Amino acid sequence: MEPTQIVLDRPGSRDLLARDITRLAYVAEDGTPRCVPMAFTWTGAQIVMCTAKNAPKLASLRRHPAVALTIDTEVHPPTILLLRGRAELDVVDGIPDEFLQMNGSYAMTPDQRVAWEAEVRSLYDGMVRIVVTPTWAKLIDFETTLPTAVEQLIRQRAERQA
Repeated sequence: MEPTQIVLDRPGSRDLLARDITRLAYVAEDGTPRCVPMAFTWTGAQIVMCTAKNAPKLASLRRHPAVALTIDTEVHPPTILLLRGRAELDVVDGIPDEFLQMNGSYAMTPDQRVAWEAEVRSLYDGMVRIVVTPTWAKLIDFETTLPTAVEQLIRQRAERQA
């Protein structure tokens, strides 16, 4: 099993991959970094996000498909899943099932859900699926795994005390 898949199979990673918001980092058209929160769904092998066909980030992702993603918790200490991969863009007619699924976790009454879906269908004639297959992953839980810099500091301290 590849190291990335081992990380993604850990319980902490699976918990984070079940959440609904990731932060997508990419290089914008002007060469500067961007980081935007996006709803997502995990297919078991890929992160899928959906956006409008006219979203400015699409031109950037076509030019620079390398991306980084962060999924984390809001508690201290946080649990953090860092991912890297390439964005593949899939233009689809209508509303992708993933878009409806990833937005289905919000508390809505059945009537609100029907109204929301009707509004979405009336607004978009299609969307773009941004699909990222992780090529690198790191889980930081501050119990069994730490940020690389902190791991280095711990090793250096141990060497000094030896």
